[in-house]
Amino acid sequence: MRKEKKHTDKFQYLLFDLDGTLTDPKLGITTCVQYALRKFGIEEPELDKLEPFIGPPLADSFREFYDFDEEMAAQAIVYYRERFSTVGLFENEIYPGIDRMLAHLKKAGRMLAVASSKPEVFVRKILKHFEIEQYFDVIVGSELDGTRSQKEEVVEEALRQLYQIENQGEKSNHDRTVMIGDRKFDIQGAKLFNLVSVGVTFGYASPGELEEAGADYVVDTVEELEELLNG
Repeated sequence: MRKEKKHTDKFQYLLFDLDGTLTDPKLGITTCVQYALRKFGIEEPELDKLEPFIGPPLADSFREFYDFDEEMAAQAIVYYRERFSTVGLFENEIYPGIDRMLAHLKKAGRMLAVASSKPEVFVRKILKHFEIEQYFDVIVGSELDGTRSQKEEVVEEALRQLYQIENQGEKSNHDRTVMIGDRKFDIQGAKLFNLVSVGVTFGYASPGELEEAGADYVVDTVEELEELLNG
């Protein structure tokens, strides 16, 4: 566990990213990207090269990595979802120890949320598939029409719903709220709202990415993460 800055015994509101944090979605996401690219005549046999698609909004990744314009990126997402909605979302694995950690945190009285850039309809199906949906008080993702796809928008809505449950004011609770994720986008989203940020290295961040983004804590295992969040 590195870069300890804050007291952890008062963490109450916990926001978790999904992909690369709770589950390992590599096979499903990369295979569906491969499927979409093939529709445009682009062959990419190496799934490892498609790992950067894990985390950010799909439209951003198709534009950045394959120079798609807005119209092409939108069509690529349609192709991606042809496969993902029925097959790809279940080509996924929960990280060992995650279910046990969530159960412990919930029993300890923490308020848990998922804040993911993935469409909420898919987020809920994945959480239900792995039998961890019941641990979360709030589940927020993007919309299928592309709205609320940026991390800061997802975090903002998750915070609104979490604080509303206990009728708590936002500003007074930001120092008791933690965003946990595996990419710089999660850390950046946390910082925009002055939340505590925790980066996990067992996901898909490149070496040094989480530290460069300014994560308050960086942990290497699920066990370290649970220890930190339990104070």
